[in-house]
Amino acid sequence: MPDEQQRRPRRPQPMTPEQIEVHAESVDPAKASEIAHETARILVRTGRASDDPKLTATLVDLVAELGLSTVADLWSRQPAVSLPGALWRVYALREWIERDAAGASQDYFEGRIRADVPAAIAGSAEPPSPDAMRDLGHAILTGVYRGEFDTALERAAAFCEVVATGRVHRADLNDGRDEPAARTQTISASNLRATATDLRRAAASWRAGTLD
Repeated sequence: MPDEQQRRPRRPQPMTPEQIEVHAESVDPAKASEIAHETARILVRTGRASDDPKLTATLVDLVAELGLSTVADLWSRQPAVSLPGALWRVYALREWIERDAAGASQDYFEGRIRADVPAAIAGSAEPPSPDAMRDLGHAILTGVYRGEFDTALERAAAFCEVVATGRVHRADLNDGRDEPAARTQTISASNLRATATDLRRAAASWRAGTLD
């Protein structure tokens, strides 16, 4: 038994933001970029070449296995229109949904009424309950490995657009009543729309065969 436990690989410990910063300063940027791109290529190539649902599930749950900070350390500093940059955005989006499914549900509920086309692209989530949000996030990320990669990115972008629209609406409701909340929601919506733009550009790059 002791020998077996020694041979068993240990799950990497999540890193704190402070540890990530210190670690990033000690790594050569060119080498870090090379590692980020190569790991992204391997994951996508391996996942899309396999029909094994267990492998797909493992890849979809990568953040739960490694920790968000570890995945961020690997991919988050890469350009938005790159394979690691696109993967980071989809994984981060799914992780936010998992952590705040109720908030995602509220934003999506308001947004889908006012952004019906992006809501249709993102996928069915009626009624947009917290569980439906989790299912939609899971389906979008699964599509990275089991469907058309660019379609998965477009769905993620559409989801961001719907949620951003919902947040803008809530910011308008808070305007003059809760200024700090309105300001936070407006900034968050702007960031989500920028993410949506990045994901659409990455999808176009994938279709052109230039996403690396």
